[in-house]
Amino acid sequence: MKTKGMWLMVACAFSLTAFCQENDQSGTASAIRALEREWVVAQSRNDSRALDMIFDHSLVYIEYGRLVTKGDYLSRIKRTSPQLSQIVMEPVTVRAFGSTAIAIGSYRESSVRGGRVRVKRWRFLDTWVYKKGSWMLVASGAAPLTE
Repeated sequence: MKTKGMWLMVACAFSLTAFCQENDQSGTASAIRALEREWVVAQSRNDSRALDMIFDHSLVYIEYGRLVTKGDYLSRIKRTSPQLSQIVMEPVTVRAFGSTAIAIGSYRESSVRGGRVRVKRWRFLDTWVYKKGSWMLVASGAAPLTE
């Protein structure tokens, strides 16, 4: 009888651990999705201050095959006027590995050039690290999707 009780306690402990990990995973996923949305809003408004808070100082961004640093990215945002009329996020998958999370998703970007509306879809992969009490974007890559 004592053996059955001990096995029941072990089973309950494993179940509780799995439940806590699942809750932690969903909390991390929610936080990362919120930050992805904040990035989209800041990008569409050319808000370099908001982007500075999201990007880690060592950010590496891959854009059209080029490596872009945080400084390069923010410099471009500061010197250009907002041109995007709309960015629409599509579903984002988040996978957490301790203090690191990977976000995989896509978005649609609408812009107006020469009086014409252009729509482009992108696929992205973002790496977030939990540092000093907040999630920071440390690496990102995006590529246009052809349809």
